[in-house]
Amino acid sequence: MAQDRHGSRPETGDSGQDRFEPFADDATVRSVGALSFENGKDRIAVHGSIDLTRDKAGLAQAKHLRETLAAIVKALETGDLPEAVADSPDAAPTSVRNPFA
Repeated sequence: MAQDRHGSRPETGDSGQDRFEPFADDATVRSVGALSFENGKDRIAVHGSIDLTRDKAGLAQAKHLRETLAAIVKALETGDLPEAVADSPDAAPTSVRNPFA
């Protein structure tokens, strides 16, 4: 199987070792190229980059990316969602008293 320029092998399909159930745990990671989806119970963190090349490897990666995003959207659509998660990473930081002062 061809490698992308980041040295990662394109992943294809849902093999038994590549199960990714969005929001099911705080440990599972799915990688597509050099792009990682880090599972969490209240959020999924996406890190990295991906080059979708115009070849069979690029097609395989694009399909895997589509499957991953479709699973995330399906999980969000089937759940009873709050307006926002309690500890949003975009929330303004809170001040605490300096214990060394």
